[in-house]
Amino acid sequence: MDVTELTATGIAAGVRGGRFTATAVVEAHLARIAEVNPRVNAVTVVLADKARETAAAVDARIAAGEEPGPLAGVPITVKENIDLTWSATTSGLTFAAGHVPQANATFVDRLLAAGAIPVGRGNMPDIGLRWDTDNDLFGRTRNPWNPARVPGGSSGGDAVAVATGMAAAGLGNDYGGSLRLPAHAAGITALRPSAGRVAAPGRGAEPLPLSIQHMAVNGPLARSVADLDLIFGLMHGADDHDPLSVSIPHPSGYDGPRRVAVTVDPAGWGEVDPAVIAAVRSAAGALAAAGWEVEEVEPPAVDRCATLWRQLSSTENAPMLLTPGVFPGPLSAGTVEYFRDNIAGVELLDTSAAYQSAWAERFVHAAAWRAFHARYPIVLGPVTTRPMPEIGFDLSGPAAATALWRAYRLLVTVNFLGLPAVAVPTGVSGRRPLGVQVIAGLHREHTALAAARDIEAAFAPITPIRPLTVA
Repeated sequence: MDVTELTATGIAAGVRGGRFTATAVVEAHLARIAEVNPRVNAVTVVLADKARETAAAVDARIAAGEEPGPLAGVPITVKENIDLTWSATTSGLTFAAGHVPQANATFVDRLLAAGAIPVGRGNMPDIGLRWDTDNDLFGRTRNPWNPARVPGGSSGGDAVAVATGMAAAGLGNDYGGSLRLPAHAAGITALRPSAGRVAAPGRGAEPLPLSIQHMAVNGPLARSVADLDLIFGLMHGADDHDPLSVSIPHPSGYDGPRRVAVTVDPAGWGEVDPAVIAAVRSAAGALAAAGWEVEEVEPPAVDRCATLWRQLSSTENAPMLLTPGVFPGPLSAGTVEYFRDNIAGVELLDTSAAYQSAWAERFVHAAAWRAFHARYPIVLGPVTTRPMPEIGFDLSGPAAATALWRAYRLLVTVNFLGLPAVAVPTGVSGRRPLGVQVIAGLHREHTALAAARDIEAAFAPITPIRPLTVA
């Protein structure tokens, strides 16, 4: 088997066991990038020289009988808004093309110490505030399954890179589904950790809106749940540069109650594609076959949680993005157009009383979900209730922006509550990946990963994608 088809776990085992060198692994992935990336534009910067240098150092450690690390030789991508001193941290912004950080994000350093090798940067929309991957600096990332449809966002570049074999894993972040949605679109897995489990994407301190402080997280994308578990186990933990980060043990398995609440139509809003319903119920069947007690029951207040996520995120970001002179440089026209259309459908929290009330209400819903998870440790539901939209749909007016938010209502509910969730594929319909997300209680990443692993075991792998459909 070509090493670009192996999982991160498989690559690390092969390098550590001497079946191939880290240098050979990196060269194979650089060749894959050269072959595939011109067709999908997922990797913005190819880190060839540094990757080769790092691979040689891994091989030298092994030759000297030293411990190379649990991720020895594993090629990864790093999203454009995560600090890596090997290239600029641009967040997809044209004016940030020269912003090379002085230090790596702490979790990047942890993975480097474990033997991981960054081979490229992953594309994203401007500052991550769009459910597509396009910007004026690097251009559009194309969906390798169907080039007429978006690859999701905002970690779309990393998802496509992993799905096409250009890297074994990627590092991204998730404020409104930005790990799980592109992973779903690409047919791979992703873990959105609980708020605070993985430290900030950089070491600088600057004022951040409360919604970003409590709802945005960093996490891994990969082609197997075992890889997510391995990588998260290495990258999580407190960082002295991030006052919101925490250190909590990450168990290697789950031996608690095995009960699952299944929702095929979160909040009962309808508009659920039949293939989505079938995917959720097939995943539920896989969990039942693996010994989980499965029941179709609605989790609490998805309608209010999704609504409050949209109100808070829009209220906090609107002044920054739409007030002349506030943002430090130009945004892509698509990002501005999407955000204007989005807030046109939102009742902004334009008084301090309304804003405070929204945050106070969050406590009520978090308590309800805590009690619900005590009964049902896993909530199983759709990533999105509709197929990935065609390119340009999100820029077709306020109604389209609202339609996307409605389709992603369970995604953003998870962000609103700061919960962990795993996106896991369940097969393919034509050239459309299908999948679900499993949601666990706060700091119960191991529970979500256990359920995702049982779902994954029931379905054949669908990535890396060969051949691509994109021309």
